[in-house]
Amino acid sequence: MTEQPLGLNGRTFAEEAVRRIGELARTQAEAISAAADVVVAVSRADGVLHAFGTGHSEACAMEIAGRAGGLVGTNKVSLRDVVFIGGMDPTGVDPLLERDPATGRQLFGLVKTAPGDAFVVISNSGGNGSVVEFALAVKEAGLPLVAITSVAHSSAIQSRHPSGKRLFEIADIVIDNLAPYGDAILDLPGGGKACGISSVTSATAAQMVVAEALARLVADGGTPPVYLSANIPDADEHNQKLEDHYAGRIHRGPF
Repeated sequence: MTEQPLGLNGRTFAEEAVRRIGELARTQAEAISAAADVVVAVSRADGVLHAFGTGHSEACAMEIAGRAGGLVGTNKVSLRDVVFIGGMDPTGVDPLLERDPATGRQLFGLVKTAPGDAFVVISNSGGNGSVVEFALAVKEAGLPLVAITSVAHSSAIQSRHPSGKRLFEIADIVIDNLAPYGDAILDLPGGGKACGISSVTSATAAQMVVAEALARLVADGGTPPVYLSANIPDADEHNQKLEDHYAGRIHRGPF
């Protein structure tokens, strides 16, 4: 069946986003449930869930780590860590850093891990060198790895990693964000596409995983350590008390 063109307007984008979110909920339910099992196991083991994404995928990592309504035992890994934690000279940072496999290995070396930890790696393309190398390092360490990625896009590209591997070929659990090749979904009159969808569907998938995990932890009879919004009274005290339990294992810097 030929795919119908999507008009270039805000309502069309919103309607298509809703449609894809519905499809995500239907088709990725098994993977989301399996990812929630990983998060629950991390919480029960008093471990830390580490989230890593580059480019716009970093926004999805922020949905998992340090987010109001999310679990406290989470840590966001960022490309900027090679400067702020690793001490790299910022004046010498390559603008194509995310394509360099050595960056992924260096980043993983900066993460404080323990046997009860797990990782979520988010990459729409799933083929940049740093992402693939980071994922390989996670697996070499014997830790569970969940991927949120576009299987359609990733299947259509050649990996920038020397191994030729892409993220979905490495992860234990793959959540397909259902973004198309190229990410954008609205048709431009002269050809091409506009308005990327992966940020919407990836964030939804991440929050679905959190919701499923929290439901299971609540069913255990406990009170999961969940962040309050920093913009409500007494939240700082609440959050700091919970973060103190993970001192030295998570960082919440201004970056």
